[in-house]
Amino acid sequence: MRRALAFLTPFGGAATPSPGTLDWFPVVGAAIGLGVGAVWWLAGRAWPAAAAAAIALASDVVLTGYLHLDGLADAADGLLPPMPPERRLEVMADPAVGAFGAVTLVTVVVLRFGAFASTTAVPLVVGALWCGSRTAMAVVARSMRYARPGGLASAFRVTPVAPGPEQAREGDPGVQRHDLASPRGVTGAVVPAVVGAALALGMAIAGRGAHGVAALGAEFVAIVVVIAFAQRRIGGFTGDVLGAAGVMGETIGLLVLAARW
Repeated sequence: MRRALAFLTPFGGAATPSPGTLDWFPVVGAAIGLGVGAVWWLAGRAWPAAAAAAIALASDVVLTGYLHLDGLADAADGLLPPMPPERRLEVMADPAVGAFGAVTLVTVVVLRFGAFASTTAVPLVVGALWCGSRTAMAVVARSMRYARPGGLASAFRVTPVAPGPEQAREGDPGVQRHDLASPRGVTGAVVPAVVGAALALGMAIAGRGAHGVAALGAEFVAIVVVIAFAQRRIGGFTGDVLGAAGVMGETIGLLVLAARW
């Protein structure tokens, strides 16, 4: 769990991610979401709705260390403009933010602010949405093709190769291989999928009933659309794509939560 906390937040200390880290993504995602939701609820007791929404947004940035917002901007720069697939990966690896990334980032932040400001605070549903987004990241990382070996998500897909006889005698642990295909395959996605679905659905129902479930369902649809778009553009996913899918899913979920029924 500490590895997942260290990767998804600025907290947890220095820890190198491993393939097993993905199993803890739903739990850490739920914790982050509950933290954001709690800040939103507490801020609403002291400030007007707009100020509480801004504070909730700021708390999300603090708890995630800009990780997923940065991925959203990079993914937008690489996936949206017309260019060859290999060029898309180069653009996404560039830390500079282009026009597509900047406009997308501003638009999404405004939408998230509007959603937070337009409804009463429901910490459990925020926890469900944040849990759902990290669950989707883990499932995609375990079940889909990685488009950029050596990138940020590579640490989750390292496959140890057993040492040969000579290496074993010398105490050599062998080598590690970074695969484009998932080292665990679709079956490896079962654990985070089941844990994440149970956590997210339970919190969504407890927080807002059918409305919470609808928000969670909308999040899932948005994530699927982003992942499918990336699959078509670059033939798989990258760390930036995972971040973009998570942020877009949360945003659509928040908008559905704020909708008047």
